Amino acid sequence: MHAHHINDATQPVTFEDCIRFHGHSCPGLAYGYRAATAAMAALGVNRPEDEDLVAICETDACGVDAIQIIAGTTAGKGNLVIHDYGKNAFTFYNRKDGKAVRVTFHRNEVTDAGDFASLRALVFSGKATDVEKAQFHELKDKTTADILHAPADKLLRIEKITMEAPKKALIFTSVICECCGESVADAKTRKVDGKHVCMPCAEGTHIAKKK
Repeated sequence: MHAHHINDATQPVTFEDCIRFHGHSCPGLAYGYRAATAAMAALGVNRPEDEDLVAICETDACGVDAIQIIAGTTAGKGNLVIHDYGKNAFTFYNRKDGKAVRVTFHRNEVTDAGDFASLRALVFSGKATDVEKAQFHELKDKTTADILHAPADKLLRIEKITMEAPKKALIFTSVICECCGESVADAKTRKVDGKHVCMPCAEGTHIAKKK
């Protein structure tokens, strides 16, 4: 597969980087890659190291991993938001100028076809024959390549939208849970019997042994 480079003075990021991060190549990852590259081009941004660009994903599936790598919108920086509506749709908001785009995809004849879905179900259930496994992987690889190389207008729809700025990630002070003795963000504690305790202790779900 060809390396698709994002032009960034610091470090070009490719689809291969997405594969390394995600663990395998698949159509979902390719959709995320195309969504991020198209949105960044539409918004005129490079891969940011700060939190100016925010990605709002309407799925929690494979594409989200490509978006984290390509757009630099990551869970840890607080500029990745997931609303799992089970939709292959991604919104990107640029805090610098308040512009936003939503990226959706046209129907894919291969992934939406019954053959692909039934083969995938067989493979994931562990009941597929070697021939069926080979058929599935061939279809999957072909579809992934098609998504990567399809002209943007045939593949996706970019809609300029108006939206309010997503909330910024809060910075918390750490305190000690009075039950387990572990450090916890102050805003995430609960008061139980007059003690400030972490949520797992409050809910009785702490996986570590209580001290």
